[in-house]
Amino acid sequence: MNPINSFRDLDAWQVAMDLNDEVIKSVRLLPPAERDLTRQMRRSALSIPSNVAEGYRRKKRRGAYQNHVSIAMGSQGELDTQLEVCFRNQMLRREDSARLLDLCDRAGALLYRLHDSLD
Repeated sequence: MNPINSFRDLDAWQVAMDLNDEVIKSVRLLPPAERDLTRQMRRSALSIPSNVAEGYRRKKRRGAYQNHVSIAMGSQGELDTQLEVCFRNQMLRREDSARLLDLCDRAGALLYRLHDSLD
């Protein structure tokens, strides 16, 4: 196990950053009429690694760290729902939706483990 010297060393942050990158690429494919959904998806995706990083920086106050991870978990849930909307309404190709949903699930699992480790 590698030492954690920065939030960049956290698997949860790394996967969340990958998810954010993929969301940024994928929302470009959404119809122009879905501008509001596009913006919300980008905000949700960015919120996940941002809150992990902010919480890590506040780790001297364990409750603050856990709260920020909890906020990241909420943003992951939002993004998961938004991706499902895209999938159900065939706004993204099936393989893109599947890849994004899988990455979102991985990020969620890592966030839950990180949150639990802070108890």
